[in-house]
Amino acid sequence: MGRAFEYRRAAKEARWDKMSKLFPKLAKAITVAVKEGGSEPEMNAKLRTAIQNAKAQNMPKDNIENAIKRASGGDASDFVEVIYEGKGPHGVLVFVECATDNTTRTVANVKSYFNKAGGSIAPNGSLEFMFSRKAVFEFEKPDEMDLEELELELIDAGLEEIEENENMVYLYADYTSFGTLSKALEEHEIDIKKANLQRIPTSPVEFTEEQMEDIEKMLDKIEDDDDVQQVFTNIA
Repeated sequence: MGRAFEYRRAAKEARWDKMSKLFPKLAKAITVAVKEGGSEPEMNAKLRTAIQNAKAQNMPKDNIENAIKRASGGDASDFVEVIYEGKGPHGVLVFVECATDNTTRTVANVKSYFNKAGGSIAPNGSLEFMFSRKAVFEFEKPDEMDLEELELELIDAGLEEIEENENMVYLYADYTSFGTLSKALEEHEIDIKKANLQRIPTSPVEFTEEQMEDIEKMLDKIEDDDDVQQVFTNIA
């Protein structure tokens, strides 16, 4: 995915390295997973993934267990997942995935971020054809691992592509194969560091450094919102 991908990734991870914001976002992901599929990780692949990602971000075990308990209780906030699409400065395309207990508040906030940056919200579904929805897993490569052999073993589980960058391995599959690939990785006892569904642009666009400054300012505002879980763009 190249240098631009690494730049974007580094910039995003630097912004998200704020535990006061990150842990509540991870807790929301756990809450949504419990609401959808129950509180038993063994029976709920989405919850297993949410827990896995929380651990990868060093979220304390007590925080994770408390999030599951709160989500299982009758007084837990009723979060729903909502998606917004829009065009930002210099024509950048943006998907914003949220988990919220107040959609009126969330849509107003997201609209304001786009509007203040000179962009606008687009009708839902209008940008769908510009992105491929993929299941993405990443893990640290053990010295003894043969990636070619692993690739052959995971094809039947839905694996489409495998990448190695420094010592990290990235696996890509169609989003519908998330569960089967996750199970196959567990069977291979691979220690997954992060797993999620991503929207990958079909026609990535290069932006200049000056344009990226404007774009990043808007993305900073969006990603800092408590209701926002993930943001995807068509940046190359």
